[in-house]
Amino acid sequence: MTLHSNTLSAGSAKTRGVDWAATIKDAGLAAFVALLLTVPLVGLRTVDRPTGLGIEARPEEVIASLVLVFLGRLGLGLIRQGLALPVLVLALVCAGIGLVLPMPTQVLRLVLVLGGGVIALRAAMTVATGRSKLSQAERDKRMDRVAAKVQHASRYIGPVAVAFAAILPLTPLADRMILDIGILLLTYIMLGWGLNIVVGLAGLLDLGYVAFYAVGAYSYALLAHYFGLSFWLCLPLAGLLAACSGVLLGFPVLRLRGDYFAIVTLGFGEIIRIILVNWYQFTGGPNGISGIPRPSFFGIADFSRTPSEGMAAFHELFGLEFSPLHRIVFLYYLILALALVVNLFTLRVRKLPLGRAWEALREDDIACASLGINRTNMKLAAFAIAAMFGGFAGSFFATRQGFISPESFTFIESAIILAIVVLGGMGSQIGVVVATLLVIGLPEAFRELADYRMLAFGAGMVVIMLWRPRG
Repeated sequence: MTLHSNTLSAGSAKTRGVDWAATIKDAGLAAFVALLLTVPLVGLRTVDRPTGLGIEARPEEVIASLVLVFLGRLGLGLIRQGLALPVLVLALVCAGIGLVLPMPTQVLRLVLVLGGGVIALRAAMTVATGRSKLSQAERDKRMDRVAAKVQHASRYIGPVAVAFAAILPLTPLADRMILDIGILLLTYIMLGWGLNIVVGLAGLLDLGYVAFYAVGAYSYALLAHYFGLSFWLCLPLAGLLAACSGVLLGFPVLRLRGDYFAIVTLGFGEIIRIILVNWYQFTGGPNGISGIPRPSFFGIADFSRTPSEGMAAFHELFGLEFSPLHRIVFLYYLILALALVVNLFTLRVRKLPLGRAWEALREDDIACASLGINRTNMKLAAFAIAAMFGGFAGSFFATRQGFISPESFTFIESAIILAIVVLGGMGSQIGVVVATLLVIGLPEAFRELADYRMLAFGAGMVVIMLWRPRG
């Protein structure tokens, strides 16, 4: 009788297919980790008081964060164990509650709605594809097939995206904020495509790419400041100087490999930043360089209301009413053109012997040497070309901002650009665009979550590396 009861219990447990104890334990462990992170980052906040700097406790937000993490992890665990449909319904209910019921803060409302939406999306995908019944190897194969289809569709998606970007400033939705965000996204897309040559094609882990970005920015600023050169003359010079710095870095360190190579490139980026900080007489030091000239309309017209002598006004030249947005729209199209040049060059060079040699170096360095490929020249070419594109982007950044300082070229910028390349997939052009929209676009869209932006960024990186390590 006892044996029969045990058999029935085991059979019913197998039928249910849910290990509640392990699932709840896993969710509790995730909540505990969240507690360790949220107490110093969310639960305590510095505030200015009449008596000095004080600390304000926010226990409600900590508790709410723990509950959301616990429920989210519990939902993911139940999805993996075949309960995707009930989780889908409950996640939609939670998102609806976040929209209807009052919350202590808008941040918690947004987190509840977005969290419920993400879990619901994951559950809906599992219900539609039956993903929870697949092994890890089968999931990886399915993701590879999806990635291949996306790459194949990119030949159609790319022109549509370019057409949308081209007409965006002409639509009624294009206000100053939208254009500024578009310029920011295109700048990082250009930087991602430039670094993709070194990391994605040549397989060299460069942690100091921001150094070339800085060289281009300071080259334009200093040439315009000391010699009065226009943007159109400084742009190719900035790219040339950045390319020279790429050769200067690449030549002595190409004997290194792997982590040692990455550490040296990281050191090069810090050397450039420290030089910019300490060479006060030449670079302005920590104060930076201000009053950087804005670009004119190809040397024909100026975007100001009263242009300088010998220069026509843009609005008068084309019979338009004066608007400060004219200059912003021109800058938008300028960075769009520069980014497309980098993209077209990369797509073209991949089909040439130089691009094939880069991809061969990425796959097997020693085999390339046995085939007679000059590895030093190939790597130097990758560094020089990528650095040149970084210099172009830096020159545009300087003229866009009108002010630069060493604080704009820290290691975190290199980390963000590298994250864009890795998350998008090594060597993938369309992947860089998608990763830029996620890494740069989403934080800009939710700028009011300033206290949580970097926490969400780090969590997103961890999720992507666990879910899709190759991007």
